[in-house]
Amino acid sequence: MWHICAILSVLAVVGAEDPYRFFTWSITYGDIYPLGIRQQGILINGQFPGPEIDAVTNDNLIINVHNNLREPFLLSWNGVQQRKNSFQDGVYGTNCPIPPGKNFTYKMQVKDQIGSFYYFPSLAFHKAAGGFGGIRILSRPRIPVPFPDPSGDYTVLIGDWYKTNHKVLKAVLDHGKRLMFPDGILINGRGSNGASFTVEPGKTYRFRISNVGLQNSLNFRIEGHNMKLVEVEGTHTIQTTLSSLDVHVGQSYSVLVTADQPAKDYYIAVSTRFTSQILTSTAVLHYSNSRKPVSGPPPGGPTTEIDWSLKQARSIRTNLTASGPRPNPQGSYHYGQIKVSRTIKLANSAGLVNHKQRYAVNGVSFIPADTPLKLADYYNIGGVFRVGSIPDNPRGRSIHTDTSVMGADYKAFVEIVFENRENIVQSWHLDGYNFFVVGMDGGRWTSKSRKQYNLIDAVSRCTTQVYPKSWTAVYVALDNVGMWNLRSEFWARQYLGQQFYLRVYSPVQSVRDEYHIPTNALHCGRAKNRHT
Repeated sequence: MWHICAILSVLAVVGAEDPYRFFTWSITYGDIYPLGIRQQGILINGQFPGPEIDAVTNDNLIINVHNNLREPFLLSWNGVQQRKNSFQDGVYGTNCPIPPGKNFTYKMQVKDQIGSFYYFPSLAFHKAAGGFGGIRILSRPRIPVPFPDPSGDYTVLIGDWYKTNHKVLKAVLDHGKRLMFPDGILINGRGSNGASFTVEPGKTYRFRISNVGLQNSLNFRIEGHNMKLVEVEGTHTIQTTLSSLDVHVGQSYSVLVTADQPAKDYYIAVSTRFTSQILTSTAVLHYSNSRKPVSGPPPGGPTTEIDWSLKQARSIRTNLTASGPRPNPQGSYHYGQIKVSRTIKLANSAGLVNHKQRYAVNGVSFIPADTPLKLADYYNIGGVFRVGSIPDNPRGRSIHTDTSVMGADYKAFVEIVFENRENIVQSWHLDGYNFFVVGMDGGRWTSKSRKQYNLIDAVSRCTTQVYPKSWTAVYVALDNVGMWNLRSEFWARQYLGQQFYLRVYSPVQSVRDEYHIPTNALHCGRAKNRHT
C-alpha cells in the first residue's frame, strides 16, 4: 500500500509540472532577396524570418541554438520576462556569446505571461541581417479571453531595412559615423506585395504586429478595414476601433480584423512616421473567394503628425475586467495606490567622444565589459563594473563612456521618467519587466506633471515611445531579481551606448528570489575558468 501511495505521489508531481516545448535551431548565413537584390541574411533552420514560437502561459521553452556562423552569436527574447532568471536573457550583459561552431540551450519559462512578442539577435548589429521571429503566448484553456477565438492568428513582423550588408553598417558605426536612412520596409521579410494573408468572408482574424526594425516608427493599416485593438505586449486592452496604428520600434500589438468587405484583395500598408522621406511597403489581405487583385495606390496614412500619435497612445488603456495570464481581473492590481519609493529620470543624448559619434543616457555612454555583468556579479569578480556608475538624474550635456550599471532594491516601486530633449521619436525597452505607462506629454517633466497621470487603467507594457521634446513616465514594481538591460530600441543608438543595466538586488540568496546559474551556462572573460 505504501508503494502505491508513493507512486501516486510521484505521478501527481509529474502531472502538475508545466508542459515543455522543445526547439532545435541552426543559425546560418544564406542568400535573401527582401528588396529585390541578393543579400547575406541570418537564417534560422533555413528560414527568414525565423520560426514562430507558439506557447501557452507557464510553458517551459527549451531552445537549443547551434551557431553555424563564423562569429559569436546570441538571441534575446523581447518581452519574455525571464522571471528570477536573467541568466537566460540573451544579451551580452547576462550571457556569454555562443562561439562559432558551438551550441547553447536556452531553458526558460513564460511564467504568468500571455501576449505577442518577438526574438532577435542581440550582438554585433546582427539584427540588421535577420534572425528575428515572432513569439505567441496563448492563455491557458480555463482562463477567459475577452473576445471570441479568432478564425486565424497571424504574426506580422514589420521593420525598416537596409540593402547594405550588416557588417558594413557595423563598420560605419565602429568608425564613429551615423547610418544613412534605410532603403525600405519589410513585412514578414518581404518587400511590397511579397506577403499575403488569406481570410474567409465574414470571419475575424487576429494580427500580431511587431516592429522588429532598426529605428523608425511605422504606421500599419488595412485598406477598407477597421482594426480592433485587443492586446499590447501581454496586456488585454480596452477594445478601441482604429483605422491605422502607430507601432514604434520594438513594440508589439494585437488587433482583430473582420473580413466584412466585398470579396477582393486589399492592401496592407506600412509606412514610416516622422520622417522627411516617407517609405511605404505593402502586403495583401486576400479574400479566399477573391478574383480581383489589388490595384491603384495603397491607402494613405499619417506622416509627421505627432499630436495624432500622442492622442492615440493616450487612448490605449488596460481592460480592468479582463483576465490576464491568471483568472483574476487585470484591474485587481491597484498600481496607482502604491507609494513610489524612488524617482529615476533618464535623458537620452547624442554627442562626440574622441571625435566619434556616441549616444548616452544621463551623460553615460555604455561600453561592454570583458565579462558578462551577470556572471561577474554572481561570482563576485571585481573590477568589471561599478553599481552607481550612472546617476538617477541627467547631469549636464557632456558624455563619457562607462560600463553603466544602476542599482535598485528588490520589491521597490519606482517611477521612471524618460526625457527626450532631442528631435527624434525615442523608444525605450526594459528587459525582465512590464511597466505602467502613466503619462506622456510635450515639454519638460516637473513634479506638477504627476497631476495628469493615469492611476487607474494605464497600459502595462515593456516598450514605450517618447515623442520629440517630450517626456513619458512609467511605474514599475521591481519584483524580478536580476541584471536587466534598459535600452533604446533605436538600434544604432543602442549599439553606440544608449543603454545600461538595472541591477535589481536581493540580499537573500534564495531560489525564492532568483534561480541558480544554469548548469550549462557558458563562461567567458574573467569568468572563463569558473564552474557552475
